[in-house]
Amino acid sequence: MTEHTSSGWTGGKNAFGDFAPGMVHYTDRVLFDEVWERDGLSKRDRSLVTVAALTALGKTDQLQFHLGFARQNGVTDKELQEALLHLAFYCGWPHGMAATSVLKNIVEQQD
Repeated sequence: MTEHTSSGWTGGKNAFGDFAPGMVHYTDRVLFDEVWERDGLSKRDRSLVTVAALTALGKTDQLQFHLGFARQNGVTDKELQEALLHLAFYCGWPHGMAATSVLKNIVEQQD
């Protein structure tokens, strides 16, 4: 699910192939190979920040990947549930409910 190889990330390439080379480059080489690898925040913390931002914006398509990625980066299901509940009060109940539905589907599919 992490879509990572020894030569770098492939999520953008897997999603777009040759259709959108700029999007592939910036997703795989800049965002995941550079930004996500910076010192200063752990991948776990970056995942929590990303989940919070995507939840606040109501971006459930992107949450599908990032909630699963957060789990791989060490965030527990209980922590994600608690974070989404907390976020519901700050970014709106519908966004919190939608994000929780995405998490529930991920957990049920993987367990």
